[in-house]
Amino acid sequence: MLIATTPAPGHVVGVLEVARELARRGHEVRWYTGRTFQEQAEQAGARFEPMRAELDFGGKSREEAYPSHAGLTGIASFKIGVRDIFYRTAPAQMEDLLAVLERFPADCLLADDMCYGACFASERTGIPLAWLSNSVYILGSRDTAPLGHGLPPSSSSLGRARNGLLRIVGDQVIMRDLRWEADRARDQVALPRLRTSAMENIARPPALYLLGTVPSFEFPRSDLLPGTHFVGGLFGLPPEHFDPPGWWAELHDKRPVVLVTQGTTANDVDRLLVPALRALADQDVLVVITTGSAVDAGRLGPLPDNVRAERFVPYHHLLPHVDVMVSNGGYNGINAALAEGVPLVVVPGSEENPDVAARVAWAGAGVVIGRRAVSEARLRDAVSTVLNDERYRRRARELAQEYQSCDAPRRAADLVESLADFQGQVSTGGVTR
Repeated sequence: MLIATTPAPGHVVGVLEVARELARRGHEVRWYTGRTFQEQAEQAGARFEPMRAELDFGGKSREEAYPSHAGLTGIASFKIGVRDIFYRTAPAQMEDLLAVLERFPADCLLADDMCYGACFASERTGIPLAWLSNSVYILGSRDTAPLGHGLPPSSSSLGRARNGLLRIVGDQVIMRDLRWEADRARDQVALPRLRTSAMENIARPPALYLLGTVPSFEFPRSDLLPGTHFVGGLFGLPPEHFDPPGWWAELHDKRPVVLVTQGTTANDVDRLLVPALRALADQDVLVVITTGSAVDAGRLGPLPDNVRAERFVPYHHLLPHVDVMVSNGGYNGINAALAEGVPLVVVPGSEENPDVAARVAWAGAGVVIGRRAVSEARLRDAVSTVLNDERYRRRARELAQEYQSCDAPRRAADLVESLADFQGQVSTGGVTR
């Protein structure tokens, strides 16, 4: 098994449990990613295969890795992020992976669903490819709007007309330059251009598409890609050692606990963390703020008496104590909260965050505050609503039961094994196509 992942936490964390399960079953597993994740890959039982230095931005925020992205928002941020982080790196990723495959003839590739170098390598070699989602389902559907709009699903005649019109506008106007970038990337590696929609003309769809969530958190579609499977939540491996911060005992007080987080790479503290800190400063709650690896907690200024700030606290340990999570819409954090029955307040950032927020609202598991409506008063009211309206907690607990009914690592490993077994039969003449 050869695993390939973009060198960012959200693209690595979901693969860890699957890699460990595959290694536990006796498979030889190698993992191509950034050096920041070498220890985690090896902890999971994989042999680490480093990507070349110019592709490896692991351990940096987006702005540190790509200074020209600083200050961008909305669709401009989304498109330039996709172009620089995923499309323009894909040809060199493919070269790295082809070199690995020369000395390690893998039976299948397992990649996050935006590691397009793995897609190119699969096309060039014929090795079957499985995607493991790092966020929402990224392929188009007649029943949903294109990514980036944050709209609910609709399979009515009017809704499908809306979705189709947005796809046309996206292809011909909004995403036209991104389509060209995908075409150029494929030209660069001598692969034929794909006459499909923007965001889908970069790579052929995989044999398996594993979604790291539950059906009740993803929009329903009548045209899911064949080979799509909901495997349940995948939240990474718990830390081998955990030293709780000095305030940990306060989690057992009677005050509700509100977790405020903007994930591991975003560093715009003024957009969510500072307003939330001020909004909740005089409330009878314990506020835990996690700033992410790229942000110094000191940038928050003097902390109110009811606020505790850390750069990072493992969700495995923290979330069982949390009553409400306030988030920018990071996919893995949202799923982790729901798996613990924690309802949400979402203030979506850029990239696919509005689409994640739309699923929170659609599932009934929290309150969404639009980017233009963010204020201290709105944040305070939203947290109070989610704390006091039992509907949100009840729905989050229903979703938690659905997550807990899944053995996600086992299910994902079973499916990847079946793909590798099929390839092995083809290679030895045991299957006729």
